[in-house]
This record gives sequence, structure tokens and C-alpha cells, in this order.
Amino acid sequence: MDALYTAVATATHGREGRAVTSDGKLDLALSAPVELGGNGQGTNPEQLFAAGYAACFGSALGVVGRAAKVDVSDAAVTAEVGIGKQGEGFALAVTLRVELPEGIEEETGRKLVEQAHQVCPYSNATRGNIAVDLVIE
Repeated sequence: MDALYTAVATATHGREGRAVTSDGKLDLALSAPVELGGNGQGTNPEQLFAAGYAACFGSALGVVGRAAKVDVSDAAVTAEVGIGKQGEGFALAVTLRVELPEGIEEETGRKLVEQAHQVCPYSNATRGNIAVDLVIE
């Protein structure tokens, strides 16, 4: 793959540290959520992954919508990223909740969402590695 763009971020001190991008546009405190024993005072990696996946999937939906001549510009994607124990380590699971604009038929909407799941780089990166449920609302 020839990269069209490369994002660079550095995290220090793990879940209780700081994450900064090379351009300085993202600079935030990190902390584990209370549910994982942290103080919950900062952003956690699962939130960052959820935000990135939701935005990326929304863009992929726009690409397939334009190709199908279906206006999905008002669609909203909510990514729920869960973390839990798996064997000796941890694993992630994702639910993508896609709210399509009014007037899109159910079958058309399902087809567009499934096509977006084939196009989205996050979906391609996670396919076969973590469970991803697609829910159309």
C-alpha cells in the first residue's frame, strides 16, 4: 500500500499519560475509565478508537452513498467500543449504530451500510480480529 497520508501520535505513560499528535492538533490527557480502575479524568484509548471508527465509517458511507446516488449526508454513526478480558489478555468488540436519513428504504440502507463496512479502513483493519456488529437505527 502506498500511504496517501500518515498520522503520527505519541503516547507516554500508557493509560495514565498523555497523547500528542506530531502536528499538535491533538494533545490530551489519558486515563483509564473508572470501570477499569482508573480515575476517569481523561480520555481513554477506547474513546479515541470509537471516535475514529465512527468518523471513518461515516465517510465510507458517504462514498458508497454517492456512488449509489443516495444522499446519506445527514447520517450519524455511533461507535460503541467495549473492552474485556480474553484469556490472559484483553479484547475489543464494536457495535456501529448507523442512523440513516429519513426516506431511505430499509433494504437500500442495509446494502449501503454493508458496502461501507467493506470500504472503511477501520472495518478492513479489524475484520477477523474483533467482533463488529452493524445496527441500523
